[in-house]
Amino acid sequence: METSYPIIIIGGGVAGLACARYLHQAGVVPRVLEASDAVGGRVRTDVLDGFRLDRGFQILLTAYPEARRLLHYDALNLQAFRSGAMIRQDNGFTEMPNPLREPLTVFKALTASVGTLGDKLRLVELMREVNTVARAEDFFRDQDTTTLAYLQNYGWSPQMIATFFEPFFGGVFLENDLITSSNFFRFVFKQFYNGEAVLPAKGMQAIPEQLAAGLPAGTLRLNSPVAALEGQTILLKNGETIRAETVVLATDAATADRLLGASQKRQYNVTTCTYFAANRSPSTKKMLILNPNRLSVVHHLCVPSDVAFGYAPDGQSLISVSTQGLDLADDAKLAADIRLELGKWFGDEVKDWRHLRTYHLPQALVRYEAGSTPESLQLAPGLYRCGDYTAYPSLNAALQTGREVAEMIIGVQQP
Repeated sequence: METSYPIIIIGGGVAGLACARYLHQAGVVPRVLEASDAVGGRVRTDVLDGFRLDRGFQILLTAYPEARRLLHYDALNLQAFRSGAMIRQDNGFTEMPNPLREPLTVFKALTASVGTLGDKLRLVELMREVNTVARAEDFFRDQDTTTLAYLQNYGWSPQMIATFFEPFFGGVFLENDLITSSNFFRFVFKQFYNGEAVLPAKGMQAIPEQLAAGLPAGTLRLNSPVAALEGQTILLKNGETIRAETVVLATDAATADRLLGASQKRQYNVTTCTYFAANRSPSTKKMLILNPNRLSVVHHLCVPSDVAFGYAPDGQSLISVSTQGLDLADDAKLAADIRLELGKWFGDEVKDWRHLRTYHLPQALVRYEAGSTPESLQLAPGLYRCGDYTAYPSLNAALQTGREVAEMIIGVQQP
């Protein structure tokens, strides 16, 4: 059986849904094919025993220009982390608030035992500097180096880099050595300090669900995995054939490469997220807790239910622990190792934590090193692709490339 449509978008993740929304706003109705049973792609949230488990620790940065452009923040009921971080040091914790967001904490920030006074003044200097860059795309036009080399050249002390930048931005980039492009670091730094890090009250999947809700009925087709793509002909795994005048590949990088028959070998940053249920929160600061010891099984920890109460049932807490770089993980052993480590942090109460689920993400983000360049969004007449892997690894880039592809298609269709 063969059917045909003017525009088919393969993939109902954030990039594909953004593309569909912009097309719809221009009066063009696409058809979206999603392989799984719900929208979201990598931005999914599972509900287990009343807990909301994002598939890997994720946040939305409210300063993202593309998110501000398309998302309805009020409807997402966004709940904010406190700006800054808690640093695990010397069998205790050092609180490092962001005085630019919380002016009354300026003395605490300046006297925190993380870096020198000069290091903290350089943070303010960098904030002022990145605020002079008006547009997101301008960050990526500069000559870049690794984030680590950039930090060293800027003058931060080795202690500041090891205790703050490596655990904090290593957690953002999902790599421990800060080999990620310094241009991307500067872009992300601006987003953190110009806006808030937030969670939707109903989990991160609320973002793609909001995008999908703005599409006409019948636009989205779930449980429709694509087996092969030949030009404008799409073969579904159920044997159905679909023809389209225009095809947009909005899948993850690995799936797009497979459907295109691409031979390039991508490098991915790897992370594992382990969730526990507890009777009470081990920390009520609403901050990320960073561990400078990169050899530990705990790289950063947070309590999502302290930020957004809907993440856990009444009277319980949800603890999220991230571990980077594990190629293979025995879930039970990793959970036991995490409990052992965190018992030193929080005491015997950790023994009562219940392991809920572990998400191992071997292709969490495409590695974005110094010298990385954008990939072409138009591959041939009538064939496009979008997704953060074509630009830089972030929700902002997924939304951005979805919009850019929609604008290309609209431009072709207009007389």
